[in-house]
Amino acid sequence: MNKLFFKVSATIFALTVSLVTATAQAQDIKGDAKAGETKNAMCIGCHGIKGYQATFPEVYKVPMISGQGAKYIMSALHAYKKGERKHPTMRGIAETLSDQDIADLAAYYSASGVVSGATALPAKPAKEPSAEVQALLGKANCASCHGANFSMPIDPTYPKIAGQHADYLFVALKAYKTENNPKVGRGNAIMGGMAKQYTNAELKLLAGYISSVDTELKTVPQSRFR
Repeated sequence: MNKLFFKVSATIFALTVSLVTATAQAQDIKGDAKAGETKNAMCIGCHGIKGYQATFPEVYKVPMISGQGAKYIMSALHAYKKGERKHPTMRGIAETLSDQDIADLAAYYSASGVVSGATALPAKPAKEPSAEVQALLGKANCASCHGANFSMPIDPTYPKIAGQHADYLFVALKAYKTENNPKVGRGNAIMGGMAKQYTNAELKLLAGYISSVDTELKTVPQSRFR
């Protein structure tokens, strides 16, 4: 019995180490922005059209990803690929991508629309939140991860959220609260714990304020969509 236990334990440990190592190796792959530009055909139909709206699980503007951090884009695509994020369309696309494809796309979109020498965003948003929103922001201490201006995350695998579309932020935050749904939900334990502290009405208030502050994010239309 003890031999079987130790054998199973050793197998589980080996698999865990293997998965962690594979994830670390995927994150360490160097992306090529020029290569990413040739691989974005499945991205531009949504993320290359200003104001484009998704319709599942409800109607909302797809997120702006030009100017987003490369490591966050990589992290998000790997999460879709592994099923930690369940959106069917994004999962279907991510599953077709190799680790190198993901790194290349991340490199491309992180540099897309970025203007060299542009003035840096202020350390804090110019628009002050209402007292109600300030209390909600403090409840989960959003700035502790995403930065005081919501565009300087403390970890590069966290997203810039300043100025992101309010309806997308609202849908994304609700997804962290969703459980036992095969097509909707996000499996990040930290964000799940944070989002579950709020009612949906409170999440909408947070999303509305965060979307209103200065941002580095944008949608860069492809020439065929201009």
